[in-house]
Amino acid sequence: MRFNLETIMSEQLINTLVRKEARQLGAYNAGLSDEAVRARYNVDTIARLASNENPLGASPQVITALQESARLSAIYPDPSSQQLRDALAQTNGVDANRVIIGNGSEDLLKLLCLAFVNPGDRVVTLLPSFGLHLIYPQMMGANVTGVPVNAQMAFDVAAWQQALQTPAKMVMFSNPSNPVGCMLDGDGFQRLIDSSPQDCLLVIDEAYYEYCAQLDGYPDSLAVLQHQSRPWVVLRTFSKAYGLAGLRVGYGLASDPALVDILNRVRTPFNINRSAQAAAIAALHDSDHTARSVAHVSAQRTWLADQLTQLRLQVVPSSANFLFFRTAGDSAALAQRLLPFGVIVKPWLEPGYTHWIRVSVGSTVDNQRFISALRQVL
Repeated sequence: MRFNLETIMSEQLINTLVRKEARQLGAYNAGLSDEAVRARYNVDTIARLASNENPLGASPQVITALQESARLSAIYPDPSSQQLRDALAQTNGVDANRVIIGNGSEDLLKLLCLAFVNPGDRVVTLLPSFGLHLIYPQMMGANVTGVPVNAQMAFDVAAWQQALQTPAKMVMFSNPSNPVGCMLDGDGFQRLIDSSPQDCLLVIDEAYYEYCAQLDGYPDSLAVLQHQSRPWVVLRTFSKAYGLAGLRVGYGLASDPALVDILNRVRTPFNINRSAQAAAIAALHDSDHTARSVAHVSAQRTWLADQLTQLRLQVVPSSANFLFFRTAGDSAALAQRLLPFGVIVKPWLEPGYTHWIRVSVGSTVDNQRFISALRQVL
């Protein structure tokens, strides 16, 4: 009884001390682990199709780099990630002082909100949304305006132009969209940028850039953004096409070194560990492995979309390494029925989209396992 009373009193004190913005935050849906599914359903083989990981894994060059970096594990990493920034600067044609490295691109989203968003500021983003595009601004007390996709599950540029007529501190969206996979083309991208308030910060999340960089119509965001006066940052990651999700490395390409300087003031000094820095450099240099990874996704995404269509499910055309499809009933219930088959997918829990599932494009075997299981539970 005493323990319960003390627990209640502790919880009451925490609720008194906590910021109201933190208390009201929704939890990010990180999904289930392989271990949890194995233990609960007694399955040996797992098809991980919820987190958009690279089914080909990391480059062999990455493995070598990790083995070499392990010998220096007792020494702090370079706090500026200078070698990685130099490599990214050369690859993307920008100065290294305009490159910022994060513990995954989600770390950079948090830094941007910590540095620039005040309580009451307005942030405009896309719906349905990558959860942290909502959670991090709300954490700072921002008022978030979500612009939904249209009936065709594509960017509604006209709705964006309307939403951007009202002042906003930050305009943030992913291209291609996560979770839908739709792509904003060059014309739409230009119109959206032109419509943005002159005194806002533009945040373009290109986590799935490698999968669509060569597609017809995909905008060269760096080229477009450099010809306008608003501050901006383009976010990309090593978690997807480069296969480094477990090491957490993301990066931002910024309009100005001053923006990078501000972000450096709010980040932890050693936010990227030594092994992650070495692995990212190695991954960046193995362009053949990245190309194979992208080619695999392109082929398997087509096959997977065709199989889902044969099951009479609505599938959104995707430019990323996942598909978004509509379910007849509650998506969480359907995802739950797939777990005994060892298949993990991501039901979308965002209000208005709870009849949709995002499934990653996995290995050929995992994709077949998913379709087989889905046929049995539908």
